Amino acid sequence: MESITTDTVAPFDPIEHATSMVGRRFRLDGYYEVGREKVREYAAAVQDDHAAHWEEQAAAELGYSALPASPTFLSLLAAPVQHAMSGMLTGYDLRASVQTDQVMDFHRPVQVGDRLTSNVALKSFRQAFGGDMFVFENIIIDQCGEAVLTGTTSVIARSEQSDEHGEAHRLIGDIMQRGMDTFTRRAPRRIELTAWNPPIAEYRSTRSRRADAVQAGDELPCRTVLLTIGDLVRYAGVAGDANPIHWHGEAARQVGLTRGVIAHGMLTMAYGAGFVTSWLGDPGALKQYSVRMSNPVYLSEGGPTAIEFTGKVKSVDAEAGTAMVAITAIHEGRKIFGRATALVQLT
Repeated sequence: MESITTDTVAPFDPIEHATSMVGRRFRLDGYYEVGREKVREYAAAVQDDHAAHWEEQAAAELGYSALPASPTFLSLLAAPVQHAMSGMLTGYDLRASVQTDQVMDFHRPVQVGDRLTSNVALKSFRQAFGGDMFVFENIIIDQCGEAVLTGTTSVIARSEQSDEHGEAHRLIGDIMQRGMDTFTRRAPRRIELTAWNPPIAEYRSTRSRRADAVQAGDELPCRTVLLTIGDLVRYAGVAGDANPIHWHGEAARQVGLTRGVIAHGMLTMAYGAGFVTSWLGDPGALKQYSVRMSNPVYLSEGGPTAIEFTGKVKSVDAEAGTAMVAITAIHEGRKIFGRATALVQLT
């Protein structure tokens, strides 16, 4: 009697797979074209009233050939990038991840008419703090192949979810619009890159705050931002972020946000960026923006909530013509950023 040999297939290990993905880079096919009205819509959604985002004459006076976008405008590319990263990391649902750090290196301002392409990579992966920590890098290039922005995002995710979390995300799936199915089908494909070292675009503001008028210890004029759930709904629509924890109280509570709806982390970052660029004078003079998320901003249905922004110049590099600004954002007596800094170009 012949014996039958059965091949044993090793179970899929998402941690081993994530480790194997470190260092690999993927381009998303297709491009995002920056539109004039989208620049204005986004500026309105993040309460950025700098005239250069709204009026061609104001933009031209700062040396721009078209309206420049608000600094955090490229967060609009987050949805397809997140979809691509989820595809890279089988076994993880990044919709359930928690963003901890965001660094944006601005090589040149984005303007109306730019055609932009994302190039994403998993820079590092490790297990710590009861979860799996990922650091992603997205280098965004323009129609000339030059890098206009390098974004680095740190998140904590888990390869396995409890039944409670699974039920919460089923609820969120039921609430989110069915249009996400179309988005998933039409999402850009990933094309793996091998050797790739794009040229870095260069820009130096000529209309920023004067270097001889800035010194360490200077304080920026404080700014208070008022926001409501309606502001979150508007931002969700403009930014393409359909997660209902930002506008549906029960969905927020189901995922452990006991006080209900919270503001988008990228929205609070956008407020902080606008706070700095309004002081600078030129929105393109922001060279780097780095934020560590600390506490969420909760909103109620009863009325607006407030975030108070203050800032201080920590240092000035006279040779480079730059300054480092520390930003503090307070909501209900607590800092919402554990750390927030802006490297700015001076004239």
